[in-house]
Amino acid sequence: MALRLINSALRRQLAAQLPHNAQVGSVASVHTLDKIGKREVVGFGWNGTACYADRVDYPMPAVRFREANNEITALRTKEQGDWKKLSPQEIKALYRASFCQTIAEVQAGTGEWKMHLGIGLIFTAAAIWIAVLMNLFVYDELPVTFDEEHQKAQLKRMIDLEVNPVTGLTSKWDYENNKWKN
Repeated sequence: MALRLINSALRRQLAAQLPHNAQVGSVASVHTLDKIGKREVVGFGWNGTACYADRVDYPMPAVRFREANNEITALRTKEQGDWKKLSPQEIKALYRASFCQTIAEVQAGTGEWKMHLGIGLIFTAAAIWIAVLMNLFVYDELPVTFDEEHQKAQLKRMIDLEVNPVTGLTSKWDYENNKWKN
């Protein structure tokens, strides 16, 4: 019941935000058709939405990049004729009216990896400093059983008690010659 009330309140709020000429419930009004301005829709678009995005995997956006002005309209009428009569600057102007970036510009590296690497190294350095400070100020000294003398005594006791003689450590001890097997 509470979810229905929240859902209806949310729908009312979204409907109040829509333009008055848009149809309530239409996908186009909620998404992008009211946001593209006077730009020309030239295709289906990515997932059927009329939006512009420079993408390598979808190189043909549904909307032109810029709105048509007098210069671009004149170039488009000139484009209908022989393309050999267009100068390279005019071709570039037509291209930039339809697309923001070329495929080479989209694929070019941004250098963003440097920021990610730097942040990763900062966190790594912070973790190392925390570990060092924890060793200095938080943790106690190691017990005396970590000394080499105590470890040898513990190993001798394990051999004397024949701990796990089949597959364990003492299986590698020769009890007749009192030395390790080869």
